[in-house]
Amino acid sequence: MVDRWGLFYAYSKTLYWKLSAYFFFFFFTWSYSYSLFSIWLGQEMKLSGTETGIIFSANAIFALCMQPLYGYISDKIGLKKNILFFISILLVLVGPFYIYVYGPLLQYNVLLGAIVGGLYLGIAFLAGIGAIESYVEKIGRKYGFEYGKSRMWGSLGWAAATFFAGQLFNVNPNINFWVASISAVILVGIIISVKVEITNQEIERAESITLKDAGQLFLLKDFWFFMLYVIGVTCIYGVYDQQFPVYYSSLFPNEAMGNQVFGYLNSFQVFLEAGMMFLAPFIVNKLGAKNSLILAGFLMAIRIIGSGLVVGPIGISSMKLIHAVELPIMLIAIFKYLAANFDTRLSSVLYLVGFQFAKQVGESILSPIAGRLYDSIGFRQTYLTLGVVVLTFTIISIFTLLNSKKNKRTNQPVGMLEEVV
Repeated sequence: MVDRWGLFYAYSKTLYWKLSAYFFFFFFTWSYSYSLFSIWLGQEMKLSGTETGIIFSANAIFALCMQPLYGYISDKIGLKKNILFFISILLVLVGPFYIYVYGPLLQYNVLLGAIVGGLYLGIAFLAGIGAIESYVEKIGRKYGFEYGKSRMWGSLGWAAATFFAGQLFNVNPNINFWVASISAVILVGIIISVKVEITNQEIERAESITLKDAGQLFLLKDFWFFMLYVIGVTCIYGVYDQQFPVYYSSLFPNEAMGNQVFGYLNSFQVFLEAGMMFLAPFIVNKLGAKNSLILAGFLMAIRIIGSGLVVGPIGISSMKLIHAVELPIMLIAIFKYLAANFDTRLSSVLYLVGFQFAKQVGESILSPIAGRLYDSIGFRQTYLTLGVVVLTFTIISIFTLLNSKKNKRTNQPVGMLEEVV
């Protein structure tokens, strides 16, 4: 007699490790090609803070155009891996794209380069990460493992890459881009090997989703209140991070030393972040989703305001490391908040529109504004301004986010496999 639960457990462990490896190499690829992006734009492309802000804004605009589409398709196809395979193939081209297309276009015409680069980076990374995270979260709910424990490996992949990225950048930035492409080849191999079992019930549930179902989310005030938190709080950390490497490297005797030390700092931060990704589910389960989102907001406000108050590399480094605590709590809390209070059939739409899309809308608006502020009043005063915005919206969210679960849901497995995709 076949041990059905033993078979299920074996599938669960196999999928956990394969998807964790996918996270690792996706973030490894992303880090090598993007962690020093603002430095590349400033030092190699010779762009101003305002021009860099325009590029980040273009990236955000193209990402937000793709996020609703990714979300709807992801929910419509259920547990099929089509989107992850598509993203993996795109990432193989990241090295040649930066070297032979993106860089030359930016030097020829910043606006044209921003459009082409925004299209590629938006689809491949900035919207792609949301599709990947929502997919793995679905698999975790089906097979009984915490999303955070799998996402932890993504943080480790980013940290492993950033540890060497600063040094290689000083030798030749193109080396980083080629390493990213090689890493993406491994991604393709991993996703090809992933086999997800889908029941007839899951297929019918996914196919039952309509555009009307997704559109009705926008009639819910609680969904709008959640997006208010995202726009007023979470999108600010993205704006803060965009040109932070430029400010950080300026605190050192020369840019090369600053780039190298930033690589070490970023790597250390993400290693801490990986550890917190393992612990965050316990913290969020203990505090509840809403309280965890509020905690993450206050931590973010402290970090950003503190960045405008402290002086020197040691002080600013200590502020940056708070990110390692705040981000894991926020990510886990967002998934749990959405699953507890909205229809889980629309989990990808909820995450990609309610969080990722709203975040990109905020970043597309704030990025050029922040760029102008960096050029006009400096980094420290800009950080104080951004931090006060985060603090204000976090306080508002205490009164607008939901206190309790509307629907009790479990993470019980849906059932044994009937069809392998």
